Amino acid sequence: MVTLRKSNERGAADFGWLQSKHSFSFGRYYDPQHMGFSDLRVINEDVVAPGAGFGTHPHENMEILTYVLDGALAHVDSMGNRRVLKAGEFQRMTAGTGVTHSEMNASETDPVHFLQIWVEPEHVGLEPGYEELSLDTIGTGITQIAGPQAKGDQLTIHQDTRIFLGKLGAGESAVQTIGENRRVWLQMISGQANINGVSLSAGDGVAVSDQATLTVAADSDTDFLVFDLR
Repeated sequence: MVTLRKSNERGAADFGWLQSKHSFSFGRYYDPQHMGFSDLRVINEDVVAPGAGFGTHPHENMEILTYVLDGALAHVDSMGNRRVLKAGEFQRMTAGTGVTHSEMNASETDPVHFLQIWVEPEHVGLEPGYEELSLDTIGTGITQIAGPQAKGDQLTIHQDTRIFLGKLGAGESAVQTIGENRRVWLQMISGQANINGVSLSAGDGVAVSDQATLTVAADSDTDFLVFDLR
């Protein structure tokens, strides 16, 4: 089964300083048909105005992932991390027993555009943790960037979830095996592509289940994330 989630059908929030699109129910947006997909609970596409952002607030028992697409995002947390994430950088914060953090646009002149992703952890009460990874040097194809048993240049996810970054040029294609009883969510970041017979554009998502392979054929230069889930 391949189920398309069009970009313009996502939940939307406009706070002036924040423009946000929600693939799944979040905040004031509630849709019982879109509460998440397996352990993937949140995919928000956020654009924050210059000098604005999310002040200090708490989280617990969630794997919180941030991928900066354009601009710079200033991160401060109760674990002592003070970082400015730039375009092409990916962050994992384990909220576990509880953390507070803030996310502010680091620029006073330019917006910042990023994805915020939540994955439900395998266990509650984990020790809070933090990691980040630059994705700038990743080449063409589908490359794992996070997982439960991270290797080399990968982030650790405390769940049976693997995250891949896909980069394809126009006319290129890639095939990825889907394990037995596994499900996949693919989130388009940019470009246009055909995924298992379904056409996707930037901001679209697709849920794939009961399929042996994931086939991506790019119609233009394309970036996307793949979530391999239980």
